Amino acid sequence: MVDGAGLVPFAPEGETDLTTTIPENKHRQILQTCIDVPETSPSFPLPIKKVGISGKTVWVRLAANNSGHIPFRARILISLAADRRGIHMSRMEQAISSLHDKEFADLTEYGKMLGHHIMKTQNAQHLSLELTGHLPYLQEAPVSKLRSVDAFEASFNVIFKKNKDVDAVKTQVGAGIYHLTACPCTLAYNETLFDRFNDPWPQATHSQRSKTRLLIGSTDDGNLPSYHDLTEILDSVLHISHDLLKRPDETELVLKAHRNPQFAEDTVREVARATGEKFKGILPPETQVQVHSLSLESIHIHDVECFLDTSLGEILVTLQSIKQE
Repeated sequence: MVDGAGLVPFAPEGETDLTTTIPENKHRQILQTCIDVPETSPSFPLPIKKVGISGKTVWVRLAANNSGHIPFRARILISLAADRRGIHMSRMEQAISSLHDKEFADLTEYGKMLGHHIMKTQNAQHLSLELTGHLPYLQEAPVSKLRSVDAFEASFNVIFKKNKDVDAVKTQVGAGIYHLTACPCTLAYNETLFDRFNDPWPQATHSQRSKTRLLIGSTDDGNLPSYHDLTEILDSVLHISHDLLKRPDETELVLKAHRNPQFAEDTVREVARATGEKFKGILPPETQVQVHSLSLESIHIHDVECFLDTSLGEILVTLQSIKQE
């Protein structure tokens, strides 16, 4: 401070002060002799399953974005052995910084490389990395044909586990998108109430904005579906929301949702069905398929959540059984 005035001193105008407070050679000397505290023994030696950093923004340079950077939220957790007091957080940040200027084909490639970098610098047996962000999703309105510049939630998760000097890998990609659902119950009730079963126009019912996520997992380091594949599946069975809609476009979307009303349960099952049809013969039967739907109810105070956790093989068996009926 300058004379206790609360001002931070700066170098004179036109000059740059790049000197360190303590000579650099002194820092190097101390680093050679100082105790590495995280590597010391803890006072109570219990192993910790997961410890790391979360809420971290990483900037990923993607080729599909004209080599521009897109922000993603990162959650990086590693295991800590019973004989080690702490982790080296700065090494995680160094790994992130080392990839900042590199270009990646997709988020999956970035996530795998970041995971490998961190495993090399941390003496850990287990690492969990989660990346979540948004990528552009361009849609065309049904009547006006105007382009709506929207977004979908993109996620990538990877788990590394050391097994005799070999990293066993489990990966998962996910895409989530907002869509419109109309309640089948109220619609069916009003058809009976007003005796309008053969009316070409659907009866009144309540509708709500929903968000559904599809996640595909692999137990090896093999190829995973693209985000285009995932959003294509979601778009094929859901009434996807658009930000840019003119009145005729809004009417078409609302009518479409009312002609095919969906529970949250319907949305996850139909997404699973479309996933089976899309990846039959392409992905192995043991491929993990998870679908999560959140319905922001319009006439209730509560919301509705639905989870489906299955395998591609189970979906294909169900598809086959339906065909045989």
